[in-house]
Amino acid sequence: MSDQAERLRHLVESRMQGAPDMPLRPDNERETRVITVTSGKGGVGKSNFTLNFSIALQQLGYRVLIFDADIGLANIDVLMGLSPNYSLYHLLKKEKSIFDIVQIGYGGVRFIAGGSGFTDLLRLSESELNEFAEQVSLLNGHFDYILFDTGAGLSKETMKFILAAHETFVVTTPEPTSLTDGYAIIKMVHQQEEAVQFRLVINRVTDEQEGKATAEKISLVAKRFLDIDIPTLGYVTDDSHVSRAVRRQIPFTAAYPNSDAAREIMSIAERYAGMNRLKRESSSGIKGFLSKMLRLLNNS
Repeated sequence: MSDQAERLRHLVESRMQGAPDMPLRPDNERETRVITVTSGKGGVGKSNFTLNFSIALQQLGYRVLIFDADIGLANIDVLMGLSPNYSLYHLLKKEKSIFDIVQIGYGGVRFIAGGSGFTDLLRLSESELNEFAEQVSLLNGHFDYILFDTGAGLSKETMKFILAAHETFVVTTPEPTSLTDGYAIIKMVHQQEEAVQFRLVINRVTDEQEGKATAEKISLVAKRFLDIDIPTLGYVTDDSHVSRAVRRQIPFTAAYPNSDAAREIMSIAERYAGMNRLKRESSSGIKGFLSKMLRLLNNS
C-alpha cells in the first residue's frame, strides 16, 4: 500500500475515533430520499457501487448516509478498510443514540454498520420498533439521501426495504444469470406492490454499447410481461482499477479518481441528482419510509 493511501486511511480512522461530525442544525427544508440498492445475485459489485455512488453524490454537495443492511455479509466498512466503533446493534440495545452510531467514511460520507443489528431489528416488539423509528426519524433534515445496501437476492428483509423505500436501484451485469436474477427480483416485487419505482445500473460492461444492450433486455421484458417502464441509471465499465481499489480497501473514486469507472460513477450521480432537481416530487422523507417499514415489520 502506498504512503499516500496509508495517510488517507489514518486520516479517516482518526476522524472516526471522536464524535461523529454530524451537522448540528438540520435543514428543515431538506426532504430526505430513501433508496434501496439490491441485486439478484452476489458478486455483481452492488456494495461497491453503493459506496462510490454515495461518495460521488457527496462530492456534488449532497449529504449522504449509507445503511449497511446486508445481513451477515455487511461490507461497506471493509471496502473502506475501516473498523466502526458502533453499529445498529448498539442502537437497538439502547447503548447508543442514532447519532452515536453514524460513522464517517471517505469523502465525508456517513455510514451505519449493520452487523447483527438488522437481524435483531426483525425480532423487536411493537414498542421497541416505535422507539427505533423515533431515533431514526431524528436524521430527518440531516441528509439528502439515505441508501440501504441490502443483501443479494430477495429475502424477506430485502423485500421490506424495497417496499418501504422511495425507489430501488437494481444492480446487474451483462452475465445471463445476473440478468435473469435481476429481472426475477423486479417481477416478484412488482407482483406484491406495483407502485415500486426501479432504476437499473449495469455494472462491469465492456463498453457503452454492451451496457445499453443489457439494459434493453431487462426493460423490454419488463414492459412486455409486467407493463412497467424501468429507466436505466447508467453503466459502469469493467475497469481494472476497481479490483485494485478493493484490494487496497479504498473506494475507487478516492484511489483512482481519473479512472473510467470513477468518471462513470460521477456521471451517474450528476444525472441522478439532476433528475431529482427537475422532478422535485414529494417523497414523504424519512417519516414516510419509516411508516411503511413499521407497517411491514408489524405484519411479519
